[in-house]
Amino acid sequence: MGLNVIFTPQKFGLRYELMGLALFAAAWALVSYLVFTRPQFNQFQGFLPGPTFRALMSAFADERFWLSVFTSLRRIVVGISLAAFFGIPMGILVGFYPRIRGLSYSAIQFVRMISPLSWMPIALLLFASFESAVYFLIVMATVCPIILNTAIGVRNISPQWIKMAINQGAGSYQLLKTIVIPSSVPHMLTSLRLALGVAWIVLVPAEFLGVSSGLGYLINDARDTMEYDKLMAMIIAIGILGFCLDRLFQKLQQTLRWSWHEY
Repeated sequence: MGLNVIFTPQKFGLRYELMGLALFAAAWALVSYLVFTRPQFNQFQGFLPGPTFRALMSAFADERFWLSVFTSLRRIVVGISLAAFFGIPMGILVGFYPRIRGLSYSAIQFVRMISPLSWMPIALLLFASFESAVYFLIVMATVCPIILNTAIGVRNISPQWIKMAINQGAGSYQLLKTIVIPSSVPHMLTSLRLALGVAWIVLVPAEFLGVSSGLGYLINDARDTMEYDKLMAMIIAIGILGFCLDRLFQKLQQTLRWSWHEY
């Protein structure tokens, strides 16, 4: 039933993680050296690790870069918060009430199959500002995963708990408040972590819309000025920031994860 799988590497240890990152960096260095040192690709030597990391160090010392990071993070937080505001209650209803699930499940799956970037023209038509259009794209990209994973959490609740509460005279409101919502918290957190990954992927092309700040804007600007070292540096910076955000959310997830038995 799972919509997506989040891989957690704790059982392998930090040593394997560092080895994997080192192998990835070595593969990038080898491939870029074999490709971009050829005469026909001389203009793309900015993609090599040396120029890229020099440009990255320069970006870290640039106030404009950090302003763009803050702007992109704000868009992520606002977009996911809006998606969670609509998605989590909807997911609880879809998971708890079979009739609502029957009515909505196929429609949700249909919308989920539409590429989030396909909504770009509609976003530009609906919203007067590019900022609002970016929020709309992030919401459209993340609301379905939040709904479906929350619904999975609700459906995975032990039927014995439900029967026991009903036998004690609990109504729908009491069931939702005391059993369904607390027991679904781990899946809600997983849905938000998945949404974070999806939003981070959608953010960069969304920032091509016409905004004048953000990491996507910096990539577009570097491409237009043919500063390929800066372009690659921004790509690496996005990867680093996304990786750190995922790890922070993973730690938060581990801290807040609790089951009905603990409750």
